[in-house]
Parts: sequence; structure tokens; C-alpha cells
Amino acid sequence: MLYRNVFKPMLFRMDPEKAHHMVIGGLGAGVRIPGTLAAMKSMYGVKSTPDMTTELFGLSFPSPVGLAAGLDKNAQAVPGLSASGFGFMEVGTVTPKAQSGNELPRLFRLPSDGALVNRMGFNNEGAAAMAGRLRSLSSRPIPIAVNIGKNKVTANADAASDYETCIRTLYRYADFFVVNISSPNTPDLRNLQHGDELKDLLRLVMGEMKRQAKQNGISKSVLVKIAPDVNDNELEHMVDTIAASGVAGLIATNTTLSRDGLTHQHASEAGGLSGRPLTKRSTEIISQVYRQTEGKLPIIGCGGIFSGQDAYEKIRAGSSLVEIYTSFIYEGPEVTRKIHMDIRERMLRDGFTHISQAVGADHH
Repeated sequence: MLYRNVFKPMLFRMDPEKAHHMVIGGLGAGVRIPGTLAAMKSMYGVKSTPDMTTELFGLSFPSPVGLAAGLDKNAQAVPGLSASGFGFMEVGTVTPKAQSGNELPRLFRLPSDGALVNRMGFNNEGAAAMAGRLRSLSSRPIPIAVNIGKNKVTANADAASDYETCIRTLYRYADFFVVNISSPNTPDLRNLQHGDELKDLLRLVMGEMKRQAKQNGISKSVLVKIAPDVNDNELEHMVDTIAASGVAGLIATNTTLSRDGLTHQHASEAGGLSGRPLTKRSTEIISQVYRQTEGKLPIIGCGGIFSGQDAYEKIRAGSSLVEIYTSFIYEGPEVTRKIHMDIRERMLRDGFTHISQAVGADHH
């Protein structure tokens, strides 16, 4: 209630990007005040129970509900966000070199549609700055994934070198990696999702992951984040290529370019759309991927999750884990616990004793 009645009205009167920076900066600085983290855990934390703990990618996830990339682009607020009930979180998207991203304004709220449009363009401080922040963390209560991308000035033909650089720079500090080839806000980036470009990129990424595993004495997983704006044939070829590459799983999905059914005046703004309008499409993609791979390629479901029902539908469609972003902006940190508890209720109501039993249940 505190967020909905006090903070949200204030933040929603501000420019969206300024509000974003204020929240992330405030979270980053606020946790240095003694007692703040404990208070946040008390208010927003989720009690971990064996039936909701997932073992995946060699990691333990205390809740299936995670935070998607894009909120904490530079790993500035990891302790505060870790205390907000999440079972894992992504930081980034990070690129090898710092870049300012696209011109302002580039973030828009669509409250009547429960959506956001962003054309940020991978604005971030670069891989070295993120490595420094992750290195300085005193504790790590949840797995941290690093979402990696290419710099805007890097041609697609040279894209692999950017992903390799990010992996080299951040390998010791990430629990796992996510290859972002599906943002609509970097020119031509989505072309890397298809055909030989995808095959070659993933071959080089996996080669770098293996080199780093050998050098560091620890093997880590890499996932691929895919777009929702593909037809059935494109999706089938993409998933075949991803599965054959040896990556550990995929995230479905990134933001959409579709504007079907929107009512808000900002609907015409260019960029990627997230939130409620994506709920159904991302679940459809999850279901298709699960069917195609016979459940053998783990999926993290992302897109339009505002309730436990939204999340549970994605889990039953084939997601082992889920991520939220837009609902966190609209509903505040209370939403994490609410979704977690609702998933658990639905799982037990369906007669499952562990969350993994619900994964892909609609196909069985």
C-alpha cells in the first residue's frame, strides 16, 4: 500500500526516465543505511520453501519469480532488488563500451494499457563498470544473470566479438549470462536471431564460455533471449539453432513492436512494448518452444506478468522460471510476493507438491 498510495503517485507525476533513475539510485544508496535491507526483506521478502525452490543451470532459485533485464542496467541496486522478494534477477543489458543510448525522450508509460514503450538503446556504463560493482558485492542471496549486448556502432558481422568481450570481462561475477539479440532498439540487432548469423554467433559465444570455464575452473550457463515478433517457421528454425548450439536455455520473450489493441496516446511511440499487451503472445511462444523441444530446453517466461495467474499460465505452458518488469513499475515491490504466493496456491490446488511438476503441465 505504501508504494501504491505514496510513492507511485509521486513517481508517475515525474518524467518516466527521471523516476527510473531516482528509484534505482535511491535503492543503491539507501541500502547503505543500517537496517534498510532488513526492513525491505521484512516488508517485501519471500519466505523460501522447498516446494518453490528450483534447481536449474547449476544454481538454486529460492522463488520462480525473477526480475527481467532493463531495470538495473548497471548493477547499481542489486542488494536492494535482491531484498524485494525476487528469486533471481538480471542486470543489464550491458555492452563492452559505455554508450548513451538513443535520444530523449525514450521511455513512455501507457497506464490505460498496463504497458510501457521504451527505445532506450542499451544505455549503460559498460562492462568494466558493471564488473566493478558486482565484484564489490558483500553477499549474493539470489542468482544474478548478466544480460549482454553489442554496442550500437558494432556491425552485425563483428557482433560476436562484443558478446565475447562482455563474457570475458564479467565471467567471474555473473551467475549466468543472457545473450540479448532481440531488443528492437538497436538497429539490425534482431537480424542476429536468424539463420547462419545466429548459428555463427552462438558458436563463438559458446566457445568463449568454454574458454572461460577452463580458465576459471567453473562452468556457467548462457541463455538466449528471443523476440515475440516472429512467425511459426522463424520460431521453429530459431529454436532448432539455439537448441543445437549447446546453450542452456532461452528467455521468451523480449518486448514487441506490435501495437494491437492499444488505446493510450503513446501507443504510436517507436520502441519495444512491454506489459499486459504481451501476456498472451509470450505464453504462446513459451508453449510452442516447449512443444518443439519436448521440454528439454529450459525456458524463462517473460512478458505481461501482473498476477499469479499470468505467471502460472506461463509455467504450465513450459516455463521453469518467470520474470517481471512492467508490473513491478505499476504495482511496486509488493507484487513480487503476491505473485509468488498465488503461484504456490495454484500449484497446491492442482495437486502438485513441487513447482517443477507444474512446468509444462498443459502438455501432459
